[in-house]
Amino acid sequence: MNAVPSRADASGEPDGPHTPRLTIGEVLTVLREDFPDVTISKIRYLESEDLVHPQRTPSGYRKFSSADVARLRYVLAAQRDQYLPLRVIKEHLAALDRGEPLPGSAPPAAPPPEEEADTSSLTSEQFARASGLEAGQLADCVQFGLLTPDADGRHPATDLPIARAAAGLARHGIEPRHLRVYQNGAEREAGLVEQLVAPVLRARSEEARNRATEKLRELAALSAQLHGALLEARLRDLLRP
Repeated sequence: MNAVPSRADASGEPDGPHTPRLTIGEVLTVLREDFPDVTISKIRYLESEDLVHPQRTPSGYRKFSSADVARLRYVLAAQRDQYLPLRVIKEHLAALDRGEPLPGSAPPAAPPPEEEADTSSLTSEQFARASGLEAGQLADCVQFGLLTPDADGRHPATDLPIARAAAGLARHGIEPRHLRVYQNGAEREAGLVEQLVAPVLRARSEEARNRATEKLRELAALSAQLHGALLEARLRDLLRP
C-alpha cells in the first residue's frame, strides 16, 4: 500500500491558513466514490481512534485537509482490502509519519516464469500465499463452499477478496466453518438480484447486457451498503449500556 501524507497537504508542506479544507459532509461525498458504505459516524469514529486529526472551527465544526482525506482513504482501503485491525493500521500510519517503511514490509519477490503465463488463476500454494490463508484454512474454505477451485485444482484470482476476508476473520478466531452464514446470505441476495436483472437479460442484445451489468453493479453496491449499515447498527446496540 502506498505511503499516505502525514499532517501535511499534497505538496508536502504543513497545512497553512489558506489550505483548502472540507466539511465532514464534503469528505463523505469524496470518499463514497471509492467506499460506498462509508458513513459520517464511521469518519467520526476514526477520528475518535486518533487516526485522523481535522481542525476545528471556533464553533466546533470539523474541517478536513487533503492530508486528512488521504489518511482516511488509507485506513478505509486497509480495512477493505487487507482486513487489518485499527491497531495495526495505526502502527502503519505512525511509521509512515516517521518516514519509516511499513512494519514487516518487504519488496515483493519476482514471480517465477511459469507463474507469469497465467495470472487469471493460481495454484493452491500461490493462492494461499497471496491471500494470507494457511493450507488447512484454504482447504476448509473449499470444504465449506466459500471457494471453488477448477478441475485442475486452481483458484481464480477473482476469488482473492473472499479468501483475504476469510484470512482476516481467521486472525480474530473466526474459522472458515463459521462463515457458511455469509455464503448463505450472499446466495439469497444473488437470487433476489437475479430476479430483478433477468428480464433485461432476456433481450439478448449487447445494449441489454450493458444495462444489466450496470444495474448489477449498482445493486451490488447498494446491497453492500445496506449490509454494512445494518451490521454497524447492530454492533452499536451491543455497545450501549
